[in-house]
Amino acid sequence: MTLTLRSMTDTEYAAFLGRLLPTYAADIAEAKGLSADAARADASKQLDELLADGMNTPGQLLYTAVDDEARAVGVLWLSTATPGGAPTGFIYDIEVHESQRGKGYGRQIMLFAEQECRRHGLGSIRLNVFGPNLVARQLYESLGYEITSQNMAKRLV
Repeated sequence: MTLTLRSMTDTEYAAFLGRLLPTYAADIAEAKGLSADAARADASKQLDELLADGMNTPGQLLYTAVDDEARAVGVLWLSTATPGGAPTGFIYDIEVHESQRGKGYGRQIMLFAEQECRRHGLGSIRLNVFGPNLVARQLYESLGYEITSQNMAKRLV
């Protein structure tokens, strides 16, 4: 199947944030051992800072992935902002809708992100993946991504 990425619409953006906030908050709660409320506040603060002007935030590219029948199958949030002048892109979120997983869309979205970074003159691309997300980690490794840092924790209670 052919995949195309296009800019999100206002409606898609609102739905994206509606899905992203609780999911990201749950990941933060698990990774940092925070309460659900504290994790949601942390996630909300980060999203407000990163997307200060919503879809119009400079350097933040928000795409909807559509299949060859124009059905939305996933999303990509790619940053081309270069913090500290480092020429690198950053994938803040990649999502393939649950009913569309296992069809190669995630790989196609990742390759699109790499092309966009090259188009913006960026020499590398980075992302963060939470440890329990084995499927995503395997995809990234199969595309040549390498671990550049690792956080580890041990629960004592």
